[in-house]
Amino acid sequence: MVIVITYDVNTTEDGGAKRLRKVARLCERYGIRVQNSVFEVTVDAAQLVVLKLELSKTIDHENDSVRFYKLGNSYQQKIETMGIS
Repeated sequence: MVIVITYDVNTTEDGGAKRLRKVARLCERYGIRVQNSVFEVTVDAAQLVVLKLELSKTIDHENDSVRFYKLGNSYQQKIETMGIS
């Protein structure tokens, strides 16, 4: 399935920049960056569980957020882009 992952890591707090890099690297292992804090990843159910667990261990739950948008298998009809893709 294809999932869009977006994240917002608070870099004003101690360790924020390091967490931001870790979140980006985790997402890069599973998919491609389509914007600064947005990734399209293709995973199966087991990989998604592992990815969520790794992200959960990385972020500060009081200051950061990660969002998952499940597009499913027929994602080509659900994605529309303008400009550079």
